[in-house]
Parts: sequence; C-alpha cells; structure tokens
Amino acid sequence: MKRTAHAHWNGTLTEGKGEITTQSTTLNNTQYSFKTRFQDGIGTNPEELIAAAHAGCFTMAVGAALSQAGFTPNDLNTDAILDLDMQALSITGIHLELKGTAIDGVSEEKFKEIAEGAKANCIISKALNVPITLNIIYG
Repeated sequence: MKRTAHAHWNGTLTEGKGEITTQSTTLNNTQYSFKTRFQDGIGTNPEELIAAAHAGCFTMAVGAALSQAGFTPNDLNTDAILDLDMQALSITGIHLELKGTAIDGVSEEKFKEIAEGAKANCIISKALNVPITLNIIYG
C-alpha cells in the first residue's frame, strides 16, 4: 500500500507560498507559507500535519488494542503537541494527551497499559525519531 501527497511551492522562503494536496483530496490545494509555519497565518504547515497524523494514528491504535483485548471503546480523544526548536530547526518531541471515557470492564491500570502499548506501536510513533510522552486521563 502506498499513500501519496503533493506539495507545490513558489517564491522565497519568507515571501513564497505553496499548496499541499493529499491523495484523498481531504487536503486539496491547502495553502501553506512561512507565516503558517513559523508565525500566525491561515493555512497548514508540515509540523501541524505530523501532529495531526500522530494524534489520529495513536487514537486508532488505542481503539484497536482495546478491541483486541475484548473491550468496546467509548470516546477516545487525543491532543498531540509537537515541540519545534526554532533555533535548531528540529522537532524535539511530541506529547500525547489521551482522554478516555470509562469503558465497561477496563480498569484505569489496564487502560493505561493498553495506551502505552499503542504509543510504542502505532505506525506514526514508529516512524518518528523523537521522544514521545503520554499523559492519560481516564474516567
């Protein structure tokens, strides 16, 4: 299986602009620029897309792991906070904040064990070479 995306850029780093399109066209000529990446502007940026991908992948992995353990997942919500070091121009880590509602038969300890496993084994976590931290709120 292959997944694709296309990016177009025109102009200098600070004054230029571009568009990103995904294979599904969920992002379809979605704008990005220096301002959307390093300041405040309308559009997306690569770091935001990494955080979104990580939040989505991890949350699905928690749901899958709960299902495989014989539980029916309720609401799972994840915020992914990506830390970007502007001096070094590198991603220094991602922090995941998982909020799960009580799931019949799942203790808080079991939920945390499952979530930690999902953090280590979700496809995006495996692709990243940065520290990943996790905070879990269950109840």
